[in-house]
Amino acid sequence: MQKIIPVVMCGGSGTRMWPESRESLPKQFIALFGKLSTFQTTLQMLSDETVFERPIVLTNIDYRFLVAEQLAQIGVMAEIVLEPVRRDSAAAVAVAAELALKRSPDAIVAVLAADHVVNKPDVLVMLCSTAGKAAAAGVIVTLGITPSHPATGYGYIRPGVALGTEGVSKVEAFVEKPDEPTARRYIAEGYLWNSGNFFFRADHMKGEVARFEPAIAEAAVKAVAGAKADLQFLLLDEPALSAAPRKSIDYAVMEHTKDVAVVPADIGWSDVGTWSSVLELSERDDQGNSVRGQGLVLGGSNVLVRSEDQLTAVVGVSNVIVVTTTDAVLVLDARQADKVKTLVETLKKQGRREVIEHKRVYRPWGYYQGIDQGGRYQVKRIVVKPQGRLSLQKHFHRAEHWVVVKGTAEVTVDTSIQLVHENESIYLPIGSVHRLVNPGKIDLELIEVQVGSYLGEDDIVRIEDVYNRG
Repeated sequence: MQKIIPVVMCGGSGTRMWPESRESLPKQFIALFGKLSTFQTTLQMLSDETVFERPIVLTNIDYRFLVAEQLAQIGVMAEIVLEPVRRDSAAAVAVAAELALKRSPDAIVAVLAADHVVNKPDVLVMLCSTAGKAAAAGVIVTLGITPSHPATGYGYIRPGVALGTEGVSKVEAFVEKPDEPTARRYIAEGYLWNSGNFFFRADHMKGEVARFEPAIAEAAVKAVAGAKADLQFLLLDEPALSAAPRKSIDYAVMEHTKDVAVVPADIGWSDVGTWSSVLELSERDDQGNSVRGQGLVLGGSNVLVRSEDQLTAVVGVSNVIVVTTTDAVLVLDARQADKVKTLVETLKKQGRREVIEHKRVYRPWGYYQGIDQGGRYQVKRIVVKPQGRLSLQKHFHRAEHWVVVKGTAEVTVDTSIQLVHENESIYLPIGSVHRLVNPGKIDLELIEVQVGSYLGEDDIVRIEDVYNRG
């Protein structure tokens, strides 16, 4: 059988899973269940080399180092392609087709989401083979999920006549999200949920996009043609991709093409779209409660508590979700979990930093975490991975003091380079050109005290950076 090129899309911001999911660390990179993120479990499912070729990961440029690190953690090799601007799924699928055609003129592509859960991965791999065979014959194939309940948050697919490949049917119609009575009728009539996962021959999809959305097709061709290597990544051409209209692949192609089929998929699937979904998929006690981290529930049922860093107690209430982070607490009626998106939009309008990033902010060299802040000072904990290197930089408005608490730091200050060991410190005057490197084999941890008239992250002038950040 011809192998399939899997393309994993992981550029979304996951606003419905706030406060754990934020723009700088969206839900696909969070360990919602177990120790791995949904992005990592998806890539692991695609590791069968008898079925799949080396994956392509299509992601936003801001997530490039997260993607690279999480792939390294599970030992998976992939081609990482960066979108410099967000342009919705139609442009992403068109780019995926163009990239696949560079590998082979008859390439078969599977476009899969990075933030879904599949509890039957072996069945998924088997169905991928079935869908790939049908796609090779010239149809766009989608996985239709066998419904477990009359969901009102999914689109539905009406299967039609069987096609040549066993288990594959023509799609008679895509229908929008129904109300509950209509959803019950759909299930009784054999409708399937639309999972948003697609299989196609790359040249066929390229042709369909060009037929229905020529501007998107042209933008994708130019974005790939003008792409440039950036470290271990491939960066799409920004002006070309920016010209693509924002449109989903459903509206751009799937609702118009006649060459579309569906494979019924009973794979234990969820798009994990809300905190209620997390509660449903998590292990629960006899009262239906699920606690992760430092949590306690007394006298309540159907309660989800997630609190990694501080004790969170829920007493005498039911059907509630409580998510505690270092800088935000969400208390939510489990039956209204879809309103988190509205909450996030409100917080954005208020200019709240908590929507964008956590107190712990990840960088390619490690992370930093805010500890305390006043009018003219700020205290951070900085952790640098072995061989990690911060940029050579300077500040116009602040001086810094570094105290090493673990490991050894190699510090550049103007023309001098020195080693700073545990329980030693160093002072960096305003305007000094400096750099921090971890030359050791263990994490370097230090406390940074900033003092000055302006302490924003944009008061950084990067002179040299091994990670190619501007």
